Amino acid sequence: MQSNEMRAALFDRYGPPDVLYVGTVPRPVPSPGEVLVRVHATSVNGGELAGRAGRVRLVTGLAQRGWPKRMGLDFAGEVVALGAGTSGPKVGDRVWGVLGRTFGSDAEYLAVRPRRLSLAPKGLDLVEAAALPVGMTAITALRDKARLRPGERLLVRGGSGGVGVVAVQLGRALGAHVTALAGARNLGLVRDLGADEAHDYATTAPADLEPFDVILDTVGTEHPAYRRLLTPSGRMVAIAFDLSRPAASLGYLAASAVHGRRRVRAFSGNPDHRLLADLARYVEDGAIRPVVDTVFPLDDLAGAHRALEAGGVRGKFVVRIA
Repeated sequence: MQSNEMRAALFDRYGPPDVLYVGTVPRPVPSPGEVLVRVHATSVNGGELAGRAGRVRLVTGLAQRGWPKRMGLDFAGEVVALGAGTSGPKVGDRVWGVLGRTFGSDAEYLAVRPRRLSLAPKGLDLVEAAALPVGMTAITALRDKARLRPGERLLVRGGSGGVGVVAVQLGRALGAHVTALAGARNLGLVRDLGADEAHDYATTAPADLEPFDVILDTVGTEHPAYRRLLTPSGRMVAIAFDLSRPAASLGYLAASAVHGRRRVRAFSGNPDHRLLADLARYVEDGAIRPVVDTVFPLDDLAGAHRALEAGGVRGKFVVRIA
C-alpha cells in the first residue's frame, strides 16, 4: 500500500452489517486550519447503525454524496500534522473528538477542524478513551438541558448503554438520586457506576416507578408513559426516537416540547471542543470512567455492528484502528 493511501471502513450499499468492508482510500492531507490525526480507536454508535441501514438517508445521502460511503463518528488518536495556519493542537498531542453530523472516523487517518477535538484525558489509554466521547451527550442532556440539581431524582433509561453509563456516573457526580433501567445482567454494573437503584427494564413497567424530577431517555419508546412519571416541575430529555414509527415519535417529541408543564426536551448533538474538555476534566477528576464491553479490530467492524444490534451492550463496543 502506498504511503498516500490508508485503510478505511466503507460500504457500497445500504443494508445489514455485512455490507461493511475495509478498503483503501486516499490518505487525507490537512487543509489550512485542519488537524491530521492518526486514529487509534473509535466506537460504534446507534446513529451509525441507522446510517448504514439507510434509515436516515436524507442525512447520510446529503452529507456524503456517492458511493462508497464511510463509517465512524468519534475517535481517539494522535496529532501527526497540522494544516497551514492551524492553532491550538500540536503534533504529538493525544486527542479525542467527534465529527458531528458526518461519518468517516473508522480510518487510519482523519483530517478534522480543531473545534471537533480536544486533549484526551491524562492517564487514559486511547483505546479506552474512544469509549467516552459520546459522554458529551450526557453532559448536554443533564447539565445543560435538564439543569439537574443536587438532591433531585433522576431516571436513566438504557443505563448500561454508551450514553447511559456516563449519565449514571454524571448524575451521581451532580448530586442526584440516580435510578437506572437496564437489562438483568447489567444491574450490578450500573450500581457499581453509582446508581442508587437499578431495575430490570424487562420486568419493570413505568407504573412500577416513583416520580422523577429528571428523566433521560436513550431508548426512544413509550415516551408518553415515562413523561407521566415527571413531577410537576420535572424535565425529560429524549435523545432517541422510535425507529419503527419515526414520524409519530418525532411528532410527539416536538409537541411535548411546547405543550404542558412536564416538557420533553430533545436535541441533535453538535459537539465541540469545550464539551470534550469538560468531559476530560470529569474523567481526570475520577467522576467518570470508561466502560468497554469488547474491542473489535477494524477488519471486524461488521461484527461490532452486529453485536450492537443484538443489544445488551455494557458501555461501548470499541474498534481498534492502529
